[in-house]
Amino acid sequence: MFDHGLDPAATESLVHGRHHDPFAVLGPHPSGSGQVVRSFQPAAERVELVDRHAGQVLAELTRVHPAGLFAAPMPADVPYMLRIHDGSFVRETEDPYSFGPVLGDLDLHLLAEGRHHELGQCLGAHMTEHEGVRGVRFAVWAPNARRVSVVGTFNAWDGRCHPMRLRHVCGVWEIFIPRVLPGTLYKYELIGPAGDLLPQKADPVAAATEEPPATASVVATPSCMTWSDGAWIAGRAARQSAPAPMSIYEVHALSWIRAHEPGRCGWDVLTDRLVPYAAGMGFTHLELLPIMEHPFAGSWGYQPLGQFAPTARLGPPEAFARFVDGCHQAGLGVILDWVPAHFPNDAHGLIRFDGTPLYEHADPREGFHPDWNTMVYNLGRNEVRGFLIGSALHWLERYHVDGLRVDAVASMLYRDYSRRAGEWLPNRYGGRENLEAIDFLRELSRTVAGRCPGALLIAEESTAWPGVTHAPASGGLGFDFKWNMGWMHDTLRYMKEDPVHRRYHHDDMTFGLVYAFSERFVLPLSHDEVVYGKRSLLGRMPGDRWQRFANLRAYLGFMWSHPGKKLLFMGGEFAQEAEWNHDGSLEWDRLDDPAHRGVQHLVRDLNHLYAATPSLHRRDAEQAGFRWVVLDDRAQSVLAWLRFGEAADPPILAVCNFTPVPRHGYRVGVPQAGPWHEVLNTDAAAYGGAGIGNGGRVVAHETPSHGLPAALDLTVPPLATLILRAG
Repeated sequence: MFDHGLDPAATESLVHGRHHDPFAVLGPHPSGSGQVVRSFQPAAERVELVDRHAGQVLAELTRVHPAGLFAAPMPADVPYMLRIHDGSFVRETEDPYSFGPVLGDLDLHLLAEGRHHELGQCLGAHMTEHEGVRGVRFAVWAPNARRVSVVGTFNAWDGRCHPMRLRHVCGVWEIFIPRVLPGTLYKYELIGPAGDLLPQKADPVAAATEEPPATASVVATPSCMTWSDGAWIAGRAARQSAPAPMSIYEVHALSWIRAHEPGRCGWDVLTDRLVPYAAGMGFTHLELLPIMEHPFAGSWGYQPLGQFAPTARLGPPEAFARFVDGCHQAGLGVILDWVPAHFPNDAHGLIRFDGTPLYEHADPREGFHPDWNTMVYNLGRNEVRGFLIGSALHWLERYHVDGLRVDAVASMLYRDYSRRAGEWLPNRYGGRENLEAIDFLRELSRTVAGRCPGALLIAEESTAWPGVTHAPASGGLGFDFKWNMGWMHDTLRYMKEDPVHRRYHHDDMTFGLVYAFSERFVLPLSHDEVVYGKRSLLGRMPGDRWQRFANLRAYLGFMWSHPGKKLLFMGGEFAQEAEWNHDGSLEWDRLDDPAHRGVQHLVRDLNHLYAATPSLHRRDAEQAGFRWVVLDDRAQSVLAWLRFGEAADPPILAVCNFTPVPRHGYRVGVPQAGPWHEVLNTDAAAYGGAGIGNGGRVVAHETPSHGLPAALDLTVPPLATLILRAG
């Protein structure tokens, strides 16, 4: 028999898929005066070598092992292909093991340091031309594996067929496989350090996936997106700054509306329906609950595994890109919820990816999250930090997303978050602060600021951690905005009280102003407040039907005139009755009811007024932009305050009455005498109210009141908010 040059041990290791260095034995190798070519083709009846250019048969390979190892001598330096005969089926392909490495030295260096900011273009599966041949380049980080193979529809999911080359510098395995096409399904098959075969793993850096519950990764079609948002990107820094009006419509894309249109994917339907709706309602931004691929729909995306792939439930990646471009054309920014705190423990995912706790901490006191039964990223590893920062940049750069709302920041900052004594490990100084997470968040904010000018980072941070929106150079975390969870909890607690008892809870509505200017805040009425028995916003309001709607309208008026950017979860804008159900769609039929339609019109008008009125947003994060007028009228549950812009901007007065009793002749101090226009009244008949008010205009007289030089005598409607503008 032909001497193929391998000893029996190497041969057995190869045919059983256990060889640690397949490129050392497969493909062309020197042998005597020429070369020997070896190829493992377990399904082949025979294999021929074919001149790649001339097409003529150079040799027929000899089966040197019954499992499918073939070999033949060949003159040196002849470019060849393999012609593989499998019964009646014949296919030709270049030999993957005849190609050199695909990742360069700089890639390897940056990967090892966790500073490869184009991670989505380096790792994963990418259509490319390598040494003059078209195919797919695969690369995956698995430093502790003994062997890694690409498996997929192109090799019958057989891990013996395409074992990869290990680049020892950074622990990345790579291979170039010719003639693989976009849309091909694939995973990685790994043998762990103990020699055990692991569950097949989806690609952590896949750009596309199968639609769940299927779990394979997909070779993505190369992007051919022609973006039309250059003007938007150039101007977004001003639109998303602290002085700008920002009104955010939070959306779960899968349940905003469940409309199945033959031949159209979900993203295209949302481009046609959601985008004009949100823009027409006056929102400035859409914020999407995580659209990164996630196995369990009931997690709403907050347990993602595909940190680089838009969920296939709504269509291919290019459709998501079209959606973002459509938002920008309509004047809407796009913010994505993004989850760097934890990941689910599905066997095909990141958990023990190479047979070791690679992405997660080994010790469950650091690596297991008791609240969500998920795994905690090990942010002390360079590669893990690089993976997450690469994901953030992927959405901001590839998909032109305008910002990321970072989920569960508090759980990252504290080592004892949701843990009892003895269930957590202190930091190196003995404290509870997670120093690695702090460093990660600062690195993230610096990197995003440097690479994506004008893009936002927004923290969901539920504690009083200092300096969340302060610059890292001054000891802060570097976020642009922070969700004001305290404001949300306090004010919703107040609103659920019967008005007769609200005098005893007055501070719930005022306490937020004690710290309102310590950070740059977003006021969130989010998805978390309309699930798990909390009821809808309307369902939280006390009283009979009329009072419930009036309470909600008054509360929305309070929110829109309060310092801070605005965020409202879908359905809240028309007072959905039921809690949000992620398996259904919003109760759009409620808009046939004038009371629900009235709330919708109010939110629309609040958005337009907010955007058009500088004093309601220009000094949002400055103490000088706010002044209490009536702070302590507990007995009547009335609040009043002034909002200021620049010197030329007319001041705004907001007055809230949180009882069902109208207040006639209610005196409120103002900074100037003369006419004040009632620019919004939540009790207006158009919104479903009783129409009690001030006829659209009232004159302030030069009578000092509340420490101000003039005063208005107002009719303040029951359960209502008034907004008045000077001049």
